[in-house]
Amino acid sequence: MAEGNAQSKYVKLTKDQDQSPLEDITPGELNQPIEVPQLVVHRCMECGQPLPESYQPPADEDWTTGICGCTEDFDSCWTGLFCPCVLFGRNVETLRDEIPWTNACVCHAICVEGGMAVAAATALFHGIDPKTSFLICESLFFAWWMCGIYTGLFRQSLQKKYHLKNSPCDPCLVHCCLHWCALCQEHREMRNHLSDNASMQMTVVNPPPVQEMNSEESRDSASTTHGEHTGWEIQAL
Repeated sequence: MAEGNAQSKYVKLTKDQDQSPLEDITPGELNQPIEVPQLVVHRCMECGQPLPESYQPPADEDWTTGICGCTEDFDSCWTGLFCPCVLFGRNVETLRDEIPWTNACVCHAICVEGGMAVAAATALFHGIDPKTSFLICESLFFAWWMCGIYTGLFRQSLQKKYHLKNSPCDPCLVHCCLHWCALCQEHREMRNHLSDNASMQMTVVNPPPVQEMNSEESRDSASTTHGEHTGWEIQAL
């Protein structure tokens, strides 16, 4: 009885069940990398040095140009004056490669220039009176608030990347008060850093040329050495 109960625990596969089709497995599907949080190492964006999790990069570097140095680059100055959304889009694309400049340009145009356009259109077509003044002030306040928050975040990212000081004050407050000057300053800062990286020359060490010996030369050298050894042995005798 005990043997019968022990044998009843096992189920025999029939011929049909044994030849049932198996699910297809994509090659490499089971060989996927596993991210281990303990092995994730935080590194500096500039030098690649491993950093602890609680490390905060020091913001002690000075800006290469001042906030009022717009005349140092006339191209960015005119672009920031007449098309600030275009200059902001170029700055964002230079800072973050994954964001196209058109996306940042459109967001800036909707948030900042859009609020200013609504206020100007309301004042032009309906005049400035107690009924329209609230809409005008609200549109301008929206543009001013979005200008400081949205563009100030990217200025803060630029400061973290290059360890820059607050110049002249908090990033959001800088864009709220001196938006056009801040855009030009950020463009000049990234241009100067990129030019510094491009000017660095790498030392290239070429390996020594490979020396090859033909079979005839090797035979001649072997016969010469053999002859020298034979002569030495005769002299010794």
